[in-house]
Amino acid sequence: MQLKQHRKMILAITISYTLLILYFLFFAFGRVDKVDQITEYTFIFLPDGFFRLPGLSDLLHPTLMDLVGFGNITAFIPFGILIPLLYRTNFIRFMTLFTLSILVLETIQALTFLGSFDINDVIQNASGAAIGFGAFKLGFRMKNDWRNIVATGIYSVVLMLGVWGVFGLVDQTFTKEIGPFVAYTYTLGNREEKYLSFNYGEV
Repeated sequence: MQLKQHRKMILAITISYTLLILYFLFFAFGRVDKVDQITEYTFIFLPDGFFRLPGLSDLLHPTLMDLVGFGNITAFIPFGILIPLLYRTNFIRFMTLFTLSILVLETIQALTFLGSFDINDVIQNASGAAIGFGAFKLGFRMKNDWRNIVATGIYSVVLMLGVWGVFGLVDQTFTKEIGPFVAYTYTLGNREEKYLSFNYGEV
């Protein structure tokens, strides 16, 4: 079969997957139940540890943040494959429209108290779509559709590991974390004051 002859099927898959992602963005994880407890809008504009390079202990005992970050990337890889299958587009146009869409969704999340605007999410989601687009361009080169699909899946994994590693090294190089707290005591007149300070050290 030819994928071009099954555009309706690809469109149906894209719509269904989009609705699934929208459900997780706005309604999953008890978001609706928490709306009444939130009184302030949350906008996070500075990236912070968006791709931490996992060590052996992290791989054996992944934290919730590791899983969320991984999910934020992998969940958006299919868009980089499905959209180019439906519409002819280049990388710049695709990424521009996709990133704008994610920015709108993140803003809606914050304004409706169903989440927060987090630039880390935008970077991770856009990176996932970029990985999918790259895998599509590398994988869909043969006449056999099933081989194209398998090749695209393999390229997705390879690109995902490559991007994760590169961004992890960058994050490890430039991100600083709070070091151990140190207590200091000083005397001012007859008053003894105590305060805590903390050191920043490179990750």
